[in-house]
Amino acid sequence: MDENILDPDGAREKLAAWKDRVEQVAADTRTMSDRLQEVRVTAADPSGLVEVTIDSTGALVDLTLTSRMQRTKPDVVSRTVMETLAEAKNRLADRSQEIIAETVGTESPAARAIAESVGNHLRTDPEESAAAPAPEPDEDDENRSFLEKW
Repeated sequence: MDENILDPDGAREKLAAWKDRVEQVAADTRTMSDRLQEVRVTAADPSGLVEVTIDSTGALVDLTLTSRMQRTKPDVVSRTVMETLAEAKNRLADRSQEIIAETVGTESPAARAIAESVGNHLRTDPEESAAAPAPEPDEDDENRSFLEKW
């Protein structure tokens, strides 16, 4: 029989160490949550038509359209807004996963699950962007979204 089981002092030490670990995990989790809630990401398209800012949930909190919008077809403006919003969400997913790694680490299954969930919630599928309608052949470069110019 294991003599350590009957050792009250050893049991108290193990219990105190376990309690300290639990308290540290709770503190790290609170820090992660606070930092994630504060995150905001701004992205602009390379042509300077659109700038979007999103909050920690991926919700649009600011949209800036430059005067170039007046010379650009509405469908190109809307497509550029959506592409820029998708880019901002991908950046938010990256930043959120960095915060998770910095605060709770990546070793535990729970931390990995949180990081994966954040990524799945925010990231856009590249195939969705590729499904956007192609521009008309006579459309000039100025009226094309930045992703179409690639």
